[in-house]
Amino acid sequence: MEPFQNRVVAGRQLAELLSDYRGRDDVIVLALPRGGVPVALEVARRLHAPMDLMLVRKLGVPGHEELAMGAIASGARVLNEDVILNCGISEYDLERETRAEEAELERRARRYRGDRPWPQLANRCVILVDDGIATGATMAVAARAVREQRPSELVIAVPVAPPATIERFAPLADRFVCPLKPMSFWAIGAWYRDFTQLSDEQVIAMMREADDLRGEQP
Repeated sequence: MEPFQNRVVAGRQLAELLSDYRGRDDVIVLALPRGGVPVALEVARRLHAPMDLMLVRKLGVPGHEELAMGAIASGARVLNEDVILNCGISEYDLERETRAEEAELERRARRYRGDRPWPQLANRCVILVDDGIATGATMAVAARAVREQRPSELVIAVPVAPPATIERFAPLADRFVCPLKPMSFWAIGAWYRDFTQLSDEQVIAMMREADDLRGEQP
């Protein structure tokens, strides 16, 4: 299996697998920032669909922040009980981390979206996009948050994810779309030649592009 050149190329390949959604007026593409934004922008561009953000934050284990003990989105929290138990996470530490990440969610919402109204998802086909899935904590909480708004269909679409993760996510979505499914999987970035981290300014610029695309739609 060859890695993707970058997230833009990955988004274009993902969009090809989603071509049956092209031109539908009930479709909305939601990106998980930051890495999912350039992928989702390419998907939205090719499907002629609006794009917005699904803001999610990982809850990292104190002192080992790369290890997810859960994740939060607006109105939803998913916990990895095995990690919490094995790492001896106290309720105090869990709530402290949750409050800190809630504050970061609010900051990102203001910075990335400004005063845009949040999209209504009820009775719409929602395509949730990220640049890949590793532990799946952030995508799981995003899917739960979307489900609570009663979409007509929930599609999870990512360029790369291991088969075991895809199987685990099957009950969370009506459809799971993923072109690259490596059996040997150690990190999302290993499947991109260019996996440069995006800045806030780049995300904001891409949101402006998404607004321009919305204005171009019939």
